[in-house]
Amino acid sequence: MPRKRAISATGVTPTEHAGRELVILTGMSGSGKASALKAFEDLGFYSVDNLPLELIERFADLVVQSTEISRAALVVDVREGMRLDRFPAILKKVRAVLPTRVLFLEASEDAIVRRFSETRRPHPLGRGETVISSIRAESKRLNPVRKVADILLDTTRFNVHDLRAHIVSQFERGGTGKKDQNLTISVTSFGFKNGAPTDADLVFDVRFLPNPHFVPEFRKLTGKDRKVVNYINQFPQTKEFLDKTTDLLTFLLPHYIKEGKSYLTVGVGCTGGQHRSVMITEELKKRLSAAGYRVHTAHRDIPR
Repeated sequence: MPRKRAISATGVTPTEHAGRELVILTGMSGSGKASALKAFEDLGFYSVDNLPLELIERFADLVVQSTEISRAALVVDVREGMRLDRFPAILKKVRAVLPTRVLFLEASEDAIVRRFSETRRPHPLGRGETVISSIRAESKRLNPVRKVADILLDTTRFNVHDLRAHIVSQFERGGTGKKDQNLTISVTSFGFKNGAPTDADLVFDVRFLPNPHFVPEFRKLTGKDRKVVNYINQFPQTKEFLDKTTDLLTFLLPHYIKEGKSYLTVGVGCTGGQHRSVMITEELKKRLSAAGYRVHTAHRDIPR
């Protein structure tokens, strides 16, 4: 007896869903949803901002039946008000029709407050409360949505370009095949005399290396200058440190990616942040980039 084909509520079989996808983009105000939606649009997603909850099921049906739309992204956020309590039930019905992922963007309170201050936009919950109180009220209201999200993305340390790169690497059709697809790495040099960076996830102290500062001809140069690089490289402990640190990082990074970490800051410190830490930072970037990771560098205390 021939097997019956499974039919969805739209009359379309699951195999006919191949290549079709819906992404529901949601999260905190000020977390970057507008920039993320633009990135989806650039990837070829049919993009809709602020679609009412009661229309999502109908929208999913339209995507399934469309001959022109195969991938769509829509924003659902706090503008839906108390109706957000219905989101988990609606999502379950939508997923019976169309493969659907929920991407929830969030950021620290400090970051969101700063972003609202920079843009001078009022919080969507109104002008009658402080931004902090509005953020906390919004977080509580969005909790039912956050609980069913497939991807939680903290954008605290992202700029617009970092966010776009992350969206592209996660959702580009076919994928990039690169190891860094879920992780942006920032390697930052600094001087311990000015304190370690508070946002560093990992900190390496390279003050054990001979200090070029005590060589008069190097004093005004930095770790980017070839003479300084050659000087530091002549010591065997430099290569040994770089080899072992690279081995450690390439061991850790896949595990960070697996756990969903999207941004990693590595601090490299020496006394003044001018010579040794700068040289090591640049070398780590080369090695991690060669290993297939996306790496940015910054030099906090380098002379301007």
